[in-house]
Amino acid sequence: MSTAATTASKGARGGDKSPQLSQLGQSGSRALKNNIATGVMWGAFIIALIPLGWILATVLVKGGSLLLDIGWWTESQRGVGRKEVGGGAAHAIQGTLLQALVTALIAVPIGVMTAVYLVEYGRGKAAKVVSFMVDILTGVPSIVAALFIYAIWVTTFGLDRIPFAVCLALVLLMIPVVVRSTEEMLKLVPNELREASYALGVPKWKTIMKIVLPTAFSGIVTGVLLGLARVMGETAPLIILAPYFKSLTTNLFDGLMGTLPTMIYNGRDNMSVPESAERVWAAACTLILLILVLNLLGRLVGRFSKVKN
Repeated sequence: MSTAATTASKGARGGDKSPQLSQLGQSGSRALKNNIATGVMWGAFIIALIPLGWILATVLVKGGSLLLDIGWWTESQRGVGRKEVGGGAAHAIQGTLLQALVTALIAVPIGVMTAVYLVEYGRGKAAKVVSFMVDILTGVPSIVAALFIYAIWVTTFGLDRIPFAVCLALVLLMIPVVVRSTEEMLKLVPNELREASYALGVPKWKTIMKIVLPTAFSGIVTGVLLGLARVMGETAPLIILAPYFKSLTTNLFDGLMGTLPTMIYNGRDNMSVPESAERVWAAACTLILLILVLNLLGRLVGRFSKVKN
């Protein structure tokens, strides 16, 4: 009896140790998998960072010196030959910013109101159709948007190719970005705020204007800035609807207009000429700098967002 009891006792003690060893083994396996996943993630990050750093370094080395010249920011390319030194990108910078501003003035109200409809009022088939169309616009290539505006503006109505037509094409590309970013910000606004406003007898439209939109305002601004950063680098609408122009101009409804993307595209055939090639690289560096500033500004505004998860 005593021998059997001793054996059973040892077996019980051995059984107590087995789950602990199993848990230690599982913990070690999870730690190993976590380390492997972390290593793969960092490896993918470094691989993605290499070409980006390579591009930035190349652009800065080949065109960054012109950005230090005050003439680059104050002069245009009017009268400057492809083999001549001098001139600047003031006309292209001005054209890019002006078209981006007009695009935002059209796209932002439409995008914000569409998002408000989808979040606050959208029910049934109509909302599904609107949401589906926004999804389609999100995936439309810039060349398709440009051809669509060309078919309506030039082919159908017989109007001239002007910078304002470019803005219309860019609007089609910017609206879905604004709609989706605004929609997500509005969804993050706590329903308690809406219910408290309704309980005080405030109409729904006033609740949206006075409570919902101000609460999500900084997040909406972030989405708008990111949308602008996306459309400012588009080239296809500019080439099709308003080719490059070397002089300063602010009229969107008459003639052509220079922009940074078309300045780069126009100089592609003269890359064998050192003076022209340097201007092309400097224009690319300027465009990257403008988009970088917009992205950083969007991130900065996002840090002060009132909407919290």
